[in-house]
Order: sequence, then C-alpha cells, then structure tokens
Amino acid sequence: MIEEQLKAIPPETGVYIFKDSKGQVLYVGKAVNLRSRVRSYFQPSSRSSLKARLLAEKVASVEFILTQNEVEALVLECNLIKRYRPPFNIRLRDDKQYPYIKITWHETFPRILVTRRMEQDGSLYFGPYTSTSALHQTMDLIRKIFPYATCSDPSPGKRVRPCLYYDIGRCVGPCTGEVSPEEYRAMVEQIILFLKGRTEEIIAELRAKMEEAASALAFEKAAAIRDQIFALEKISQHQRVVSPSLEDKDFIAYARSEEEACVQVFFVRNGKLVGREYFLLEGAELEEGQILGSFLKLFYQKAAFIPPEVIIPEGLEEATVIEEWLTSRRGGEVKLRLPRDEAESELLRMASHNAAETLEALRENREREKKRGMEALAELEETLDLPRLPVRIECYDVSHIQGKWATGSMVVFVNGSPRKGLYRRFRIKEVEGIDDYAMLKEVLERRFRRYLEARDSELRLAASDEPWPHRPDLVLVDGGKGQLGVALKVLEELGIEDIPVAALAKREEEIFVPGSEEPVKLPQGSKALSLLQRIRDEAHRFAISYHHELARKETLSASLEAIPEIGPKRRRALLEHFGSLEALRKATVEEIASVPGITPKLALRIKEFLQEAESSAN
Repeated sequence: MIEEQLKAIPPETGVYIFKDSKGQVLYVGKAVNLRSRVRSYFQPSSRSSLKARLLAEKVASVEFILTQNEVEALVLECNLIKRYRPPFNIRLRDDKQYPYIKITWHETFPRILVTRRMEQDGSLYFGPYTSTSALHQTMDLIRKIFPYATCSDPSPGKRVRPCLYYDIGRCVGPCTGEVSPEEYRAMVEQIILFLKGRTEEIIAELRAKMEEAASALAFEKAAAIRDQIFALEKISQHQRVVSPSLEDKDFIAYARSEEEACVQVFFVRNGKLVGREYFLLEGAELEEGQILGSFLKLFYQKAAFIPPEVIIPEGLEEATVIEEWLTSRRGGEVKLRLPRDEAESELLRMASHNAAETLEALRENREREKKRGMEALAELEETLDLPRLPVRIECYDVSHIQGKWATGSMVVFVNGSPRKGLYRRFRIKEVEGIDDYAMLKEVLERRFRRYLEARDSELRLAASDEPWPHRPDLVLVDGGKGQLGVALKVLEELGIEDIPVAALAKREEEIFVPGSEEPVKLPQGSKALSLLQRIRDEAHRFAISYHHELARKETLSASLEAIPEIGPKRRRALLEHFGSLEALRKATVEEIASVPGITPKLALRIKEFLQEAESSAN
C-alpha cells in the first residue's frame, strides 16, 4: 500500500503527513521536492537514526498537500504540528497556551490583562511567558509604578465613588472620571514602553512632567512622579547594557540531553538585556540538526514580538525560508545570523550556559522527586500491606451540584508523579439525581470494562498514552467506607481480583482498606500520606474542572437556543470558540463574526440579544 502511495507523490513543494494504521498523525514535514523527501524515509541507507527506523515501522499511509512555495509549506507545517502534536515531531514540552500580557489599546480606557489566547482584535500583546510567577511579578511591578485600573470596565460612570485602590494610590480612578481618556492613554503608553524595555524614554518624559508640575507648584504631583522615576531608575540599573547601538535582538542557544533539549532566549530591547525565558523541547529523537530550526518555528509562531535580528549559535539549512516567514510575520526584514563581535558571542555563550544549567537543575529535581516518590511508595506498600510496590496508582472522584453536570475523573500517578496524558474524564450518563455512590460505580465500571476489553486485545501492546489496558497497582477513591465498598463491588462483579483498593476520607485523612474495621492513620508529615493527599486532591481538581466546563457550556448553549437563527451546528461552533457565556458577552461583533458559519449580520443579532438579556437581568 505504501509503495503505491509513494508512486503518486509528485516532485513538487508541499507538506507530507505520515499516519499509522489507526489514522493517527505520526509526523508532519515539508519539502521542496515531496517525492524525493518522502521516499528517502523508506531507503535502507536512511534508517541509521532511531526516528527513521521507528517511522518506517509504524507508517501505514502517507498524505501530502501541495503549496505554492516553501514559505507557504512552512506555515502549513507549523499549523499542522500545532493541531496534531505528532509524537515524532520536535515539540514544546507542556505546550499549553503560554500566558501573555494583553493591552486593549483599541478601547478608550485600555485594560491590562493576562490572557492565554493571542487574537487579531486590535490589542497589543507581550510574551509568551513560560513562568506565571514571573508574569505576575511583572504585573505587580507595573501596577506599583503605573496605577492603572484593574476592574473589568474602567469607563466613567461605572462607580459612584472611587474604590479602595484609588484611595491608596494604586489606581487613577477612570471609572469615576478622575482622569481624562487622554491622560489615561498616556499612562498606558508608558506601560507599553516599559514592556518594550524603553525605560530611558519613560524617565525622560516623566522628568519633563515632574518639572512642569513643580513649576506649577503642584508639589504632591511632582513628588509622585519623582517616586516613579526612582523606581524606573532602579530597574534600569539591573538591566545589562549589551549593545551601544540600542537595537532589538533575540539571542537563542540550547543544550540537550538524550531525552530533551532546553532552549534559552535572551531578549535585548533598546540595547539592554531586559529578560529571558527557557523552553523545553521533546520528541521521538532530538536530532542535533533539527532542534534550532524546529524551535524557531514553534516559538515565533506564538511570539507577540519579532525583532529585526535573531542571533543563533549555528547555521541553518532552512535559514532563508525561516527568514522569509519571519519577515512576513513581522512586516519588516528579519535576519537570522551568527554573532559578529565578542559582546554578542559572550551573550550567546551565557544563554548556552543558562540552558545547560537549567537542564541539569531540572534533571536533579526529577531525581529528587523520583527518590521521594519511591520512598513514599515503599512506605505505602508496607503500611497498607500491598502485594507489590504501587508503581501505578489510579484515583477516582465525582463532582456535581445537586445532581447537575455530574462528572467523574481518573488520574494516574506513575512512580509517585502525575502522568497527565493518561488522565481521563467521564460525563455521568446513567445516574439521575444525587447519588454519589451510583456515580462512582458508573465511572469505575466504565473504566474497568475498558480494561477487560483491552487486556487480551491488540491494545495491550498500544503506546503508553493509552490508559485502558494497564492494570493499576492501587485503586484509590475519594471517600470513606461507602466509596470503598462501591469500588470492591465493581471489581468483584467484573471478576477482577488482583487489584488492591483503598479510600482516603477528607475529614480526618483516614485510609480505609478491605478487611479492616478500623481505618489506617498515617502520621502528619508521612511521605506516603502526602502522596495520597496529592493524588486525591488532583482527582478532585480534575473532576471539578470538567464539571465547571460542562456548566459553562450548558449555560451558554441554553442562552443561544433562544436565538432562532442559531441551530445545533452554529451553537457548537460558538461553544468551541468562546467556551463560556461571559467570554461571548465580552466579545465584539467582529470577534463573533470570525466564528465559522456566523455572518456579520447574525453576529450583530447575537450581540444585541445578549445585551438585551443582560439588561433585563439587571
């Protein structure tokens, strides 16, 4: 079958997609000559790498998409990798939506927000940030220097009197008209300059305002501006000057191990080193020549700002096409280049050293976590008299409000660490009303029926991201004797006898096990108890998050059902795009019209309907 497909591939530019026998995407790549590139994977001479050998073994079908040029192929490749997250492509580890700082510049009184979605909505974005703590520290710092409003709508007339933040000098009070739109936007412009690293420009502007205020005998205002200048000067002193030409550049270097690579990005703005972020990469095999190119595509696909120069440690085979792509994204020329002088070389070495140190620190942390986890598992095995070390623990919980939006969760810990790719969520289908025991019974029956079905089938040999065929060493349920009894009954009825079960009750943190009237109580500080609590709490969090998601979607769906023009297909599209009624209410007509199947006229109708409904409710 593969041979026939290979014959049909033309010698043209485009993207190729490898799939397995189940239709799952294994790998996405691009090529100037598709026929030559795809055929190379199936030549004996090209199977020297682990990646090529594994791909050749698993590929069941090949698809291709022709493009006009190589840049178009690169864009399509990036989008497909983002969509399918193929296991054989290099990808960002934990590639959730990284957070950004968003400034709604198109609004009369711009808001400064944290968001995980970057859209073409007229707002300005800064990021992405890999550390949420660093992001919030930045937000706190901005707030101390520039007292912007944090309320959802700072427009005048929203409040009768200023809030506490105004009284303590942390807000300039736009909601009560204490500041004009022009003055407020001028302050937000300073925030934008600050985020761009242009502190000298802000300081110069503030000095002029301070002198103007002092000349007008407005000494209190002049003192407040003076404090802003001091704070900015303190920050500026800690920013290393690396380029006297006051240019914007990104310096990118990496370090790698067998399983992963760490890429460090240093951000130079206006000639100063203003920040850095690190990103972890993983893949079936991190091939030396592919790490840098893959990262550039992954990172700059999401970056809110692209500088005119990106300094890299080595040449790239596809440098020209990446430069063309970056230039089109930036709207101005972008060059990938090697360092030109000792100062640039030193900064790149520093980035490389930081990447290596980060990789080593993460490795040591994982070793410590693994050791702690194994000690906790050994303690658990002894305390609960388990037949074997509980390497794989599965925990189950249910969540609902008065029986509505009932959900169940399954979380999996292996060697004492969460395996989030193995988590599963259940929507309760068979139980009506309030019956926690029946809900837990449904979840456990569905999970372990899947286990029995998969145990003797081909799924037994499936990849590790398929949870159903695997037998847990311990089943943990959130609750007491009643929940323990439910779990034991389910396993008994299904004829499963070799899986230990325990229940962890919240109130006294007591552990209930079969055959014992009295609960087991582990001492506070016990590693085993700490692990069980962590697993139980994670199952609870996971169940609640799904419960809240269903509640939001049902509320939104119910609201949309009242609009005659909104059928099931359009309703589903709006649900998937916005996720909640609140998000849809805040959306502009243009944002609503961007959803597939929603015309501008219908978007306006939806917006008017939601505004009318909100007014009626108030």
